[in-house]
Amino acid sequence: MSKTTKKTTRARKPAAEKTPAEDRAPREELCVFAFRLTEAERDAIHKAAGPAKASKFARNLLVAAARKDETAVKAIMKEIAVEG
Repeated sequence: MSKTTKKTTRARKPAAEKTPAEDRAPREELCVFAFRLTEAERDAIHKAAGPAKASKFARNLLVAAARKDETAVKAIMKEIAVEG
């Protein structure tokens, strides 16, 4: 007795076209800013920011507060209230 295996083929997605390097906007030079926090504080940030958005959330909020941009801080807080 011979067994036959059925192979299935999947259609490939077309490769995304990459923009030439000269057409892209220059990347901003970034540095690392680190601080320690408790697990509870970390968990609260992750809960407020949502999945995979904690660093961007924290950065936006810290920069807005440092620039005394009350409108941006309130907008970030309002976004948390809507999602949460």
